[in-house]
Amino acid sequence: MARRVMLAGTGSGCGKTTLTCALLAALNSLGKEIISFKCGPDYIDPVFHKKTSGTESRNLDVFLMGEEGVKYGLAVHTRDKEIAVLEGVMGLYDGLGNGSFASSNHVSVLTNTPVVLIVNTKGLSVSVCALIKGFLDFEKNNIRAVILNNTSEGMYSFYKQMIEERLNIKVIGFMPHIQEAQIESRYLGLYMPDNMAEKINILRDYALKYIDIDALLDIAGKTEPLSYTQNLIPIMGSDPLLSLPNNCEIKIYAASDEAFSFWYEDNHDLLKTMGAEIKFFSPIHDQALPDDADGLLLWGGYPELYASALEANTGMKHSLKSAIEKGLPVYAEGGGFMYLHQSLNDLQGNTFRMLGVLNGNVTMTEKLQNFGYYRIEAQRDNMLCNKGGKINAHFFHRSVSGMSHDYQGDCFIALKQSGKSFPCIVSQENIFAGYQHLHFWGNSCFAQNFINNCIEYKKKRCTQ
Repeated sequence: MARRVMLAGTGSGCGKTTLTCALLAALNSLGKEIISFKCGPDYIDPVFHKKTSGTESRNLDVFLMGEEGVKYGLAVHTRDKEIAVLEGVMGLYDGLGNGSFASSNHVSVLTNTPVVLIVNTKGLSVSVCALIKGFLDFEKNNIRAVILNNTSEGMYSFYKQMIEERLNIKVIGFMPHIQEAQIESRYLGLYMPDNMAEKINILRDYALKYIDIDALLDIAGKTEPLSYTQNLIPIMGSDPLLSLPNNCEIKIYAASDEAFSFWYEDNHDLLKTMGAEIKFFSPIHDQALPDDADGLLLWGGYPELYASALEANTGMKHSLKSAIEKGLPVYAEGGGFMYLHQSLNDLQGNTFRMLGVLNGNVTMTEKLQNFGYYRIEAQRDNMLCNKGGKINAHFFHRSVSGMSHDYQGDCFIALKQSGKSFPCIVSQENIFAGYQHLHFWGNSCFAQNFINNCIEYKKKRCTQ
C-alpha cells in the first residue's frame, strides 16, 4: 500500500503548487516511486506535477467522479507506488457553494489521507497562530503538520517555536521566497515557462534543505488501505467489438498539442477498458487525420493562443471536416468546441478561420463565462445518452459562441446549486460538443455510448 499525504492550503495563492512541485522533485531525487493527484477539476497543475516528478498525475474530484470514484481512483492508481502526494484545491474547506462538499478536506476525510497545511506567513507574526488554529478547529480534519511558505531562514525558528508551543501541531519545514523559481499565473492556472527544468532543480534543492522529508514520509505512512466499490466502472452488456469483422479494434484519435492539452487521463483509460485504442494527433503539426480513425476526441486547451497556426493548417482542417461530415463520431469540449466553429475572434480583433463544422463564431472575452460546477440533463436523445440522462460537469471558459454571443447549444440544461441554469451542448447525429468538461466516471454510460457510435461507424466503413 502506498503512503499518502495531502498538501492543502489556507487559500489560493498560498503556494500549494510550488511546494507540491518542490516536494515531488525532492522525493523523485531520493528514488521514491511517486504518483501525484490534484483535487478538483484543474488540468494545469497535473502537467506541472508530471514535469516535476516524471510520473503520472491524476485528478480527484468528488463532484465529477462521486465519492466512490475518488476512492477507487486513489486506490487503483497507487497500487504499485511508494507514496502518493495529493495537492489540494483553493483553501482546505472551500467546496461547493457555501459548504465543504467536494473540498480538499472532503477528499482527505473520505480517503483518510493526512494533511500537511501550507501557510503563507507573509505579513503575519503571532496572527499566524490564530490562522492555523482556525483551520484546526473549524471542521473534522486530518491536519497533521504545517509547512510555512514565504518564510525567511532567520524567522523560521521564531515561527516554529511559537506555533508548536501555542498549538498542538508540528511544523516540519519552510520555503523561503525564491524569486528565481517563481512561476507566473496565466489563464486557467499556470503556464509552462521555458526554463521550467531549472526552476524544478532550484525548488528540489530548497525542499531537501528546508523541509523534513523523513517527517513527511512518517505522516504519509500513517494511513490504512482504502476500501472501494468493486467494478465501479462497468462495461454495459456483451462485448460489442465481437460484432466487428475480424474482431477489429476501435481506434479513437485525440487531439494533443500546444492548443489541445486539457483532458482527464482516466477518460482515456475508461475508453481503453471498453475496447478502444487511443491514438494522438496534432491539429497544428500533422497534415491530416489518419484514415483509420473510428472516433475523434477534441479536448480543451488554448486554441486562441494558436489560432493562426490552426487556421494555416488547411490540410488538417479539410481532413477533419470531411471525416466528420461523413459521420465520424466526435466528442468536443472547451477548446475543441471552439475549433469546430466557423471562426475564432481574439481579444485584439483578429479573426481566424476554424473547421467550419458548426455554424457561428467564437469570440474571446476578458472574463470567465458560466464558471463552476453544474449538473447537466439531456432534453432530448443524443449520441451519448437518452433524454433525461444526467452527468456532472465543470465549465471554465473565456469565450462566447454563436451569432448572439450566448449560444452554447440546447441539447442539455445545466443547473447550478445556486439555481442558475442555462442551455448547453450542441448535439447532432455524430457530434457532441460544448463548453462542458466531463469526467466519464461520473456516468460511464456516456463513454460506452460514444464507443458504440464509433463501432457503428467502423462497421459501416467495413461494409462499404
